[in-house]
Amino acid sequence: MPSTPQIRSQHVSGQADSGPVSRRTVLKAGATLLLSVVAPMRAYAAQILAVRVWPAEDYTRVTLENDAVLKATHFIVKDPERMVVDIEGLELNPTLKSLVAKIQSNDPYIKQVRVGQNRPNVVRLVFDLKEEITPQVFTLPPAGSYKHRLIFDLYPVKAVDPIAAMIEKGDWSSDGKDAAKTEMAPLKPGEADVAAAAPQPPKEQLEALKPDLKAEPRAELKEQLKTAESQAKSDKPGKLVRMLTVVLDPGHGGEDPGASGKNGSREKDIVLAIAKRLKAKIEEFPNMRVMLTRDGDYFVPLGTRVEKARKVQADLFVSIHADAFVQASARGSSVFVLSEKGATSTAARWLADKENLADTIGGVNVKSHDRQLASVLFDLSTTAQINDSMKLGRSVLGEIGGINRLHKGSVEQAGFAVLKAPDIPSILIETAFISNPEEEAKLLDDGYQNQMADAIVKGIRRYFAKNPPLAKNRLT
Repeated sequence: MPSTPQIRSQHVSGQADSGPVSRRTVLKAGATLLLSVVAPMRAYAAQILAVRVWPAEDYTRVTLENDAVLKATHFIVKDPERMVVDIEGLELNPTLKSLVAKIQSNDPYIKQVRVGQNRPNVVRLVFDLKEEITPQVFTLPPAGSYKHRLIFDLYPVKAVDPIAAMIEKGDWSSDGKDAAKTEMAPLKPGEADVAAAAPQPPKEQLEALKPDLKAEPRAELKEQLKTAESQAKSDKPGKLVRMLTVVLDPGHGGEDPGASGKNGSREKDIVLAIAKRLKAKIEEFPNMRVMLTRDGDYFVPLGTRVEKARKVQADLFVSIHADAFVQASARGSSVFVLSEKGATSTAARWLADKENLADTIGGVNVKSHDRQLASVLFDLSTTAQINDSMKLGRSVLGEIGGINRLHKGSVEQAGFAVLKAPDIPSILIETAFISNPEEEAKLLDDGYQNQMADAIVKGIRRYFAKNPPLAKNRLT
């Protein structure tokens, strides 16, 4: 028989041979079993579980959450600008179709998106773009409450200049402020107010210092600096004011909601609201300006937050949070600074470890992320920076203690990645525990948010009064 040699070739040494028919039966059974295993795998298509879009001036992120790892290829088409993405192992479903309606008209980079079944098991997305972009496409493994994610980050070819953006959004010459304005309590006797005591330039000068942002921002700022240096050399006192730059860092954002309260409140929303109130209050002083590491609901990696502060030569960095603890009874406000020698308490270490997971939850493209940043900045962190941070922390903690009970009566230390700028005094404020129902109610209250912002401003003013910042090559 023609099949006999093949059958004999399958014979295993040491086993009884009951004949060709028996061997055929075994082979057929094995083939059937193999098909029963392979066939369902071939027929299986990944399911899109959720789609999310996070538009921001920095970049727009599109997230496809799914129940399996997806393979995607993409390419750019010119005139008009489009990004085409083919995703393998996928069948079009209503959830994926809903992506079309999630694109907002004010998205800085995406005009619209088209979704279709390009061929069996391949879905095609076409992003019609408003301008030329540099895309990053990558996958993320399951993290937190998320399953597998396929991420599309659309960055502008020309990155947003943080200094120009800060100047554009600052309103230092405006008479009217928003509802966040309140009366500031006077400083204690003997404490000079560095903000009030500094020479105050006229409105016209402040307005003139705001560059024409249609022009090249960096070139405009360099020209201003050259003029300022020239004036300084000509010894014209009273015409220049040392600008104090404070960077406020609302924690979490976008894919990373942070902690959540029993009533559904999210940390990322509360801390952004507090940061915006705080920004308005600080900028009531003409020689102080503020940059927010994020001014909307989008994710900013921890290292990028630090780099933003360094790019604008910040005098202070203040990260704002409202965390949760495993026990709902935990309550009180806290202030933390960096530690090179380990955390000052088990709770501080636990909190730092939790906050440092933000990049995992929020989603960082490992291939493009500067993995050295955290370790390099940690190595460069000096005793002087930590000492200055402790002074700032004590000043702010003392003020916060007047509006809310303190979780601990002293500034704590731990290895928070976001506090690792080597040359900027940096603190992390836990405004209250969102996991505590009573404190969650406080955090959602406009009055408490205003009180918290006022307390932080007074703490910052006291710090500057006792620790005047060193002169920098930045005069305005």
